[in-house]
Amino acid sequence: MGAMNRRTALSFPAMLGFPAILLLAAATACTGTNAVNQGVAGSLGFGAGDQATSWVSPSHRSAVTGVTGNLLDGSPFDLSRWRGHVVVVNFWGSWCGPCTGEARGLEAVYRDFRASGVEFLGVDIKDSNAAAESFLRAHGVTYPNLADQSNLVALRFKGLPPNATPTTVVLDREGRIAARHSGAILYTYLHDIVARAVAEPT
Repeated sequence: MGAMNRRTALSFPAMLGFPAILLLAAATACTGTNAVNQGVAGSLGFGAGDQATSWVSPSHRSAVTGVTGNLLDGSPFDLSRWRGHVVVVNFWGSWCGPCTGEARGLEAVYRDFRASGVEFLGVDIKDSNAAAESFLRAHGVTYPNLADQSNLVALRFKGLPPNATPTTVVLDREGRIAARHSGAILYTYLHDIVARAVAEPT
């Protein structure tokens, strides 16, 4: 009961009155129940996320620190430089079917909100740079993407870590986890999550 008092986990279609539309192509393809400990033995072993969206009240949010590395273009990256901005972090891989289904929606929300100072970061896991870059070009993704072949970045997201591939996490302006969506996310759901984070008082 204590955990339920600290955060609410529910589907955004139910919460916002949207129809329960699923990404049909995403239903059976990617990750298991714990993205932090994913393996790639043989068939990759990934299963679909549960499509649940969790929203964390401000008083119970966990800070994300120590996210550094190299972007796919080789340039260094430090997430802390975006403190003061709402940040959307999407965990994905070019091998992931549901990631294909959500890619253009993510890019569209990025373009909707970048003038408001919202930043987007992709975290490409267990992938080659060549495959990842080909995926980004094919789907018109323009926001920066961190190369994470060892899938270690997820360990930095304590309290509400990625639990599927894809997983999308929204950080508030203080660098804390405000929301997490498990599995492929629709444009409408992500747009409303980001709008809610942007509307929070500063």
